[in-house]
Amino acid sequence: MSKLVYSFDEGKTQSKEILGGKGYNLAEMKSLGLPVPDGFTITTTACMNYLNEGEVVTPSLKEEIENAVKDFEERAKKAFNSEDSLLLVSVRSGAKFSMPGMMDTILNLGLNDKNVETLAEKTGDRRFAYDCYRRLLQMFGEVVYKIPMVAFNSYFDRYKEKHNYELDTDIPAEGLEHIVNYFKELYLSEAGKPFPQEPEVQLIESVEAVFKSWNNDRARVYRELNDIPHDIGTGVTVQEMVFGNSGEHSGTGVAFTRNPATGENKLYGEYLINAQGEDVVAGIRTPKEISTLKEKAKDLYDEFVDITKKLEAHYKDMQDIEFTIEDGKLFILQTRNGKRTAKAAVEIATDLVEEGLIKKEEAIMMIEPKSLDQLLHPSFNEKSLESAELITKAGLPASPGAASGKIVFSAEEAKHSAENGEKVILVRPETSPEDIEGMIAAEAIVTTHGGMTSHAAVVARGMGKCCVTGASDLKIDGETRTVTYPGGEIKEGQVISVDGATGKLYLGEVETTANEQSEAFTRLMNWAEEISDMAVRMNAETNDEITAGFDFGAVGIGLVRTEHMFFGEERLVQMRKFIIAETKEERVEALNKILAYQKEDFEKIFRQADDRPVIVRLLDPPLHEFLPQTEKETKEVAETLDITPEFLNRRIRELSEVNPMLGHRGCRLSITYPELTTMQTEAMIEALIKVKDDGIESNLEIMVPLISTFEEFKTLKDVIETRAKELIEASGQTVNYSIGTMIEIPRACFIADKIAKECDFFSFGTNDLTQLTFGFSRDDVGKFIGEYEEKGILENDPFQTIDEAVGELVKMTVEKARSVDPDYKLGVCGELGGDPRSIEFFNEIGMSYVSCSPFRVPGAILASAQSKVKQDV
Repeated sequence: MSKLVYSFDEGKTQSKEILGGKGYNLAEMKSLGLPVPDGFTITTTACMNYLNEGEVVTPSLKEEIENAVKDFEERAKKAFNSEDSLLLVSVRSGAKFSMPGMMDTILNLGLNDKNVETLAEKTGDRRFAYDCYRRLLQMFGEVVYKIPMVAFNSYFDRYKEKHNYELDTDIPAEGLEHIVNYFKELYLSEAGKPFPQEPEVQLIESVEAVFKSWNNDRARVYRELNDIPHDIGTGVTVQEMVFGNSGEHSGTGVAFTRNPATGENKLYGEYLINAQGEDVVAGIRTPKEISTLKEKAKDLYDEFVDITKKLEAHYKDMQDIEFTIEDGKLFILQTRNGKRTAKAAVEIATDLVEEGLIKKEEAIMMIEPKSLDQLLHPSFNEKSLESAELITKAGLPASPGAASGKIVFSAEEAKHSAENGEKVILVRPETSPEDIEGMIAAEAIVTTHGGMTSHAAVVARGMGKCCVTGASDLKIDGETRTVTYPGGEIKEGQVISVDGATGKLYLGEVETTANEQSEAFTRLMNWAEEISDMAVRMNAETNDEITAGFDFGAVGIGLVRTEHMFFGEERLVQMRKFIIAETKEERVEALNKILAYQKEDFEKIFRQADDRPVIVRLLDPPLHEFLPQTEKETKEVAETLDITPEFLNRRIRELSEVNPMLGHRGCRLSITYPELTTMQTEAMIEALIKVKDDGIESNLEIMVPLISTFEEFKTLKDVIETRAKELIEASGQTVNYSIGTMIEIPRACFIADKIAKECDFFSFGTNDLTQLTFGFSRDDVGKFIGEYEEKGILENDPFQTIDEAVGELVKMTVEKARSVDPDYKLGVCGELGGDPRSIEFFNEIGMSYVSCSPFRVPGAILASAQSKVKQDV
């Protein structure tokens, strides 16, 4: 039977997977000789055993914990219930991946009615002892017995108000004794049982509660948001308590070795005098900057700075450190790689390379590809800010970004409103882990309490969400659902704008502008491009999209969707004339008018692309998508086309299909109407010739969509080549073009080697390939895909991350194509081309390139480089 409990000294031989991040790092710090309170860790294996075996602590695990406590007591020379040297502990969760605030913690465990008196006598501070006891009762009650925290807090707040106490620390010992007695009564009324007086019972019940918290709603939501597996479990660390709430020479704090918002190489953090750790992260009191500790206790500050430098050098990354000062002595309670904004992540990674701590390959691996979206999103326009009405500038800039939306006061309302398509700002006194779904749904988060390391700040930064904390001059009235600020009042539903970079709030919506790329970002992307083997293109048609994609590093255009070019007002009229035409002559007449538009569009695209490759997909969607949907629209269109509504309705009925995704679309449309392909070919080739006359050597790749047979491709290739050769010969020019196909039907995968002999390239349309492999419609999948993921029927949404079966089809196609030509060009232009996990798979099987939307290009380049680094390890 494997060992399930390790002392911190034993833990240095174990992995983070076994001990969880907290337990592993405590063992590491202890081995480095840092001032870490002693303890032991119960493994993640024990957690998963507990959850998988009916939530029962087995006799063997209980025995291991009891033995660990005995050994711990001997090392500490303290014991539970000892009248001479009382041992109190904290019980904390800690998974392999950091999940701040998502699981549960209990402090001061071991206190009871007898031990609280012992603690008071030994410390000579009755107020301190009962403050610890009331904290234990609150935490244990909520975490273990599920007594709502509001039941404790509401009485606590009423007591302060009744006796005119402004701060928690103002309450004297006798007041805390009274509160403790009330809290114990709450156990009987709310939980139906008394608070357990035996420390050993407290410990086992706390361990069980932390195990269970692995599967609480907020933890599961956080894991899904951050792609953390559900089956790795959490470790449980049991650690000797040190007391930051033992007087004015004690305190607690959280510090980052670098600024987690900007990446600046400067110690950044906060602390509270006479407080315990949960006070800082909960945002109940507004703390002081860490730099001010130098003024109060320079030796302590210098010792702490020295430790932060050692930890950063050891872990080779920015650290998030929790510390406590007890009666002038410093203790380190935890370190972990700190959560940071995307901007800070890039700055820190590149700085660490420049400082010689890491290599550029390691820097590449430090950045989450999806997080780069944060760097590409807008900030407020300076001119718009000049006329905006300022609500407050008292807030702290906890997580940068700019967002506008209607204010809401609860996570539930934020989630509900967002589901209805509204943009909302979540405004709270402070957030708690239970607010996670509302925080995800909101455009931004604002709190009136808390600092830069409060729950709201840490979680928002991890999500790349705009956040302002500690806006102390705002007053929230939950009953009237209003916010009062120095200049007025805001009702729920009114729009405000939040600037996470400055901490300022504005009334109404403020115009935004795009962010400029930093030098660090450019340097990082250059490294990624050097390292990556697989190219990244973009899916784009418009001038702005193409400009953005090339600015972000795309090497070409992987998909021009020509159907997007048909929806201009005049173009749509001609397209509809083509659709309703009953003769070829009528169709050609309409197409000749569209030709001029198409040629103009392609010419612009080729000029922007210069000599970079451009894939143009022939018209793909079914014709009914261009026709009116309502009776009113039908009448208006009939009048515009100078036909009767009855005639138009007849054509609509003739074109309607039971399942358009499986019907008359893609190459089938072009085979039925070859004049459509001829027109598009003519527009592309004439545009190529025109830009060639101007000295631009464009590289066109014409893509035939949705083929399922070799004959479909060959038929359309002949149509394209016939017209292209005529135009090229007539011009006397030579232009660069090739003809390929989009692989999106499973049948085409099985005959890929046959198709490859006539086809110049393949590009995978992963959206349709996934649809047709599963028999799902991507338009309807949202109705049930979430339920499938929740029930474990599907591990991931297959339209977001490549499915194993779809992956096998892609892999088989690659192998068949490369059997014809080892250098055969293969790409991906579906949405999976921008997904990091899918990109890793595509790189492994030797794809030539992936293509995605312009704003996903940097993340795709980074993911491609990361997959190469992993391969080379």
